[in-house]
Amino acid sequence: MTIKEVSEKYDISADTIRYYERIGLLPPIPRKSNGIRDFDEVSCNWIEFVKCMRSAGVEIEALIDYIKLFYQEGTAEARKEILKEQRDRLQKQVDTMNLVIERLNKKVDRYEEIIIPAEKKLKEQTIKANDNIDC
Repeated sequence: MTIKEVSEKYDISADTIRYYERIGLLPPIPRKSNGIRDFDEVSCNWIEFVKCMRSAGVEIEALIDYIKLFYQEGTAEARKEILKEQRDRLQKQVDTMNLVIERLNKKVDRYEEIIIPAEKKLKEQTIKANDNIDC
């Protein structure tokens, strides 16, 4: 596949793909004799993996370390630790977001129970007071 086809398939810009390859986030992409990238199934699998991890917020540096280790013998535990660290970091973010959502839900409930009825009452009083004013 060409970089354009891969870009469209995975909804990631060609510039981003080139950047990821340049910084080692993707293994070197096979090339045709004329130097044009020729994405094979393995390359596409890496792109899919990296895109998934990045969209989940996994840090670029962690992924680069992971990929470097992938090509070394006996690094399964080290790679597993990288993934666990990233998972734990993301879990903390999820926990924080859940607390924020909980707080927002309470605020929304407060609007429904107190603020909206109070505003409605205030508007009615304002209209009634304005009706009693002679100009």
